[in-house]
Amino acid sequence: MAVDTAAWRDPGTAAGRRGKPWRRRRRPGTVGNRQTHPRTFLIPAFVVMGIFFFTPTIYNFVYAFTDWSSFKAEINPVGLANFESLLSSGTLLTSLRVTLVYAVLVAIFQNLFGLGLALLLERDTRINRFSRVMFFIPVVMSALAVGYIFQALLKPAGALNQLLSLFTAEPVTTAWLGSTTWTIVVVALIHAWKWMGLSMLIYLAGLKTINEDVLEAARLDGASAWQTFRTIRFPLLAPAVTFNVATALLGSMNGFDIVQATTGGGPAGSTELLNIFIYRTFGQGLFAQATTMSLVLFVAVALLAFPVVRTLRKREEVL
Repeated sequence: MAVDTAAWRDPGTAAGRRGKPWRRRRRPGTVGNRQTHPRTFLIPAFVVMGIFFFTPTIYNFVYAFTDWSSFKAEINPVGLANFESLLSSGTLLTSLRVTLVYAVLVAIFQNLFGLGLALLLERDTRINRFSRVMFFIPVVMSALAVGYIFQALLKPAGALNQLLSLFTAEPVTTAWLGSTTWTIVVVALIHAWKWMGLSMLIYLAGLKTINEDVLEAARLDGASAWQTFRTIRFPLLAPAVTFNVATALLGSMNGFDIVQATTGGGPAGSTELLNIFIYRTFGQGLFAQATTMSLVLFVAVALLAFPVVRTLRKREEVL
């Protein structure tokens, strides 16, 4: 008895052209005709995001164009008046400049520390595994706690000056957080110290994915350790560099807690990040001006993030 196999084959598919029985593909999240992952499971997540993320974001855009404050009973639209007053005062631009400098310094220090630690602790030994855990501990610590600890260490009568006094045999009273020029560098180093463990793990993961045959071929060709790193290992770390640079920049652009705990924006406003300026403005009851600043910060982060990520992505494609 002949069996009609035409119904089992779809000539429009590769399987049909090869004469193999055609089977309908199953959609992800289904077993037979039963859907195992209903889309209704997404409703609670969207509700939470809508209440705690989308709604405040929308209201932030709205209130930036009003005169909302604790000194008025009504909220009235004022157009671009908040932006004009903030730009004319110059304080907003100063805080934005400090924030950008701080973000660049943190990105440089955090990636240098993280990459150095990853190269130093690359070998999978017991000591290196223990060291990785120790360097990752600051990542899970409270940023405010880290800031207050370093504030106590770096004050003129702090532990660092006392330790230096033991070596110099003279009293050291250096105000490490008192310079209007170098304090922002010190605070950026503290921020980078806290998060370098995360960068270290990302770089370690990238180093582990490099094919050993490529490295062995470079060694057989007589390449030195520096030449191997510069021409092979570092280019192959491009995805890790993209992630670490982007997260460091965006995280430090939204920095607040470490700087607030160490300097409070001083001395003389040299470390007054935009978030600290927003915090102070809210505390003064000027809610509309504070939301205007947060809107400016949002735009600044977006303008910085997209070009940086795009440039780093293009670098990955070239390499």
